[in-house]
Amino acid sequence: MKTVGIICEYNPFHLGHRKQLDLIRGTCGDDCAIVCLMSGNFVQRGQPAIFDKSVRAQAAIECGADLALELPVIFALSSAEGFAAGGVRILSAFCDGLSFGTESGTADTLMSTAGALLQPEFPKMLKQQLQTGFSFPAARQQALEALGCDASLLKSPNDILAVEYCKAIAQQQSPLVPMPIHRQGDYHDTLPDPENPSATALRQLLKSGGWEAYVPENIRELYGSAPLHTLQAGERAVLAKLRSMSEEEFEALPYGSEGLWRKLMHACRRESSLEAIAQAVKSKRYTRTRIDRMLMCAYLGISRETLTQAPPYTRVLAFSERGRSVLKNARKQGSFPHVGEMIQHPYQHLEQRWDDLYGLFQVDAPAPAGSESKRRVYMKTPPK
Repeated sequence: MKTVGIICEYNPFHLGHRKQLDLIRGTCGDDCAIVCLMSGNFVQRGQPAIFDKSVRAQAAIECGADLALELPVIFALSSAEGFAAGGVRILSAFCDGLSFGTESGTADTLMSTAGALLQPEFPKMLKQQLQTGFSFPAARQQALEALGCDASLLKSPNDILAVEYCKAIAQQQSPLVPMPIHRQGDYHDTLPDPENPSATALRQLLKSGGWEAYVPENIRELYGSAPLHTLQAGERAVLAKLRSMSEEEFEALPYGSEGLWRKLMHACRRESSLEAIAQAVKSKRYTRTRIDRMLMCAYLGISRETLTQAPPYTRVLAFSERGRSVLKNARKQGSFPHVGEMIQHPYQHLEQRWDDLYGLFQVDAPAPAGSESKRRVYMKTPPK
């Protein structure tokens, strides 16, 4: 049985995501198993997910995926490089191929660009470009071009992440075969495209209404009854944490090099909203998403040291009958011996705390604490 992985957020799952699942099955056959490694309750933009991870995992299974695993928070809140590396490391134990979207790349061109980033001369050239004041994305493009390499695949969001997937596959000598799919529509589009809606546009519609036409019909009821979560709903909780942090805690934050942590600390002690803090810290050198990730890590109590500690397991969120076979095979191979099981490990306590803090982003009223201990894995039973 061929098994194809997807590293995803499904924030939320929509028609474009189902199209990807259909394309995979059309290419690999109806008996192909699809494993989705999905960000949990916090996503790479440094935001809480619009729906709880259990809701989003169930939606994926109902729409054709076979197994939904949780991408640990320390990978989900990482840079594109860390996000991709963590995802590839986990899926390499479950899958033969890795499917991902790209605006313009092919498997060959993406792997070629990834190889250029791994040249021994590249880090030195990147450092030189960063010293001129470029942001990391811009400096990386400039460094590649200075080495005589094509940097055209480092301009669009999906292309950038696709290159990082390929780079992680090369670095880890992963058996995963890259399976790029052309991404139609605009990643950041604020108006929904009927055939290729952006998650950004759909999140806005979930708050205001009129979202139903952009998600598969069989999960509309699931979404309609699920509580929404927004950064705005939990803003005061985040601000309370930021205002109580010591200088040492700010200094220990990830992504705070070159004195950025100090600039963030001063903004947190001066500004009255998260938007004002981010605007005060953002610059040509430091991207908005980097600032947002720092703020979320501060709220969750995630330090640089926390990000370096590899999770001891990956949690199972949902599966179908076919997904059960994938899990059984992974256990047999000893790839992730504790996958989905409750084991005594300090990381469990971190997960519990992060999920409790996520509940404060629930719109209308905060969710009660202790949700992680009550969570049940969703299993889709075959029709009788």
